[in-house]
Amino acid sequence: QVQLVESGGGLVQAGDSLTLSCAASGRTFSTVAVGWFRQAQGKEREFAAAISWSGGSTYYAASVKGRFTISRDNAKKTVTLQMNSLKPDDTAVYYCAAGPRDSRWHVGLVYDYWGQGTQVTVSS
Repeated sequence: QVQLVESGGGLVQAGDSLTLSCAASGRTFSTVAVGWFRQAQGKEREFAAAISWSGGSTYYAASVKGRFTISRDNAKKTVTLQMNSLKPDDTAVYYCAAGPRDSRWHVGLVYDYWGQGTQVTVSS
């Protein structure tokens, strides 16, 4: 069992940076991949980034590659999403998810555990 709590969202201007954190509880956190997803109002949830259990592999959606960086600290049971050069299109509720049942880390349905989400709003 893994419980996830996101934090760090807020209101920023275009071009600013923001750091999201996902704090986890549960013994198995350090052994599972973690992903960040986002859902804008009126749109479907979409993949943003994912990281392997060791942190050795990372994956990004094309829309955020080069601007977002995902990292993890298994000792602290946290996963961080550093977001730079934010755009109004990045406005969404951001969710972290853990424990994908297969290697399709970009697919939300394969994740077993989800946080409650944190709102990110980027003004133009």
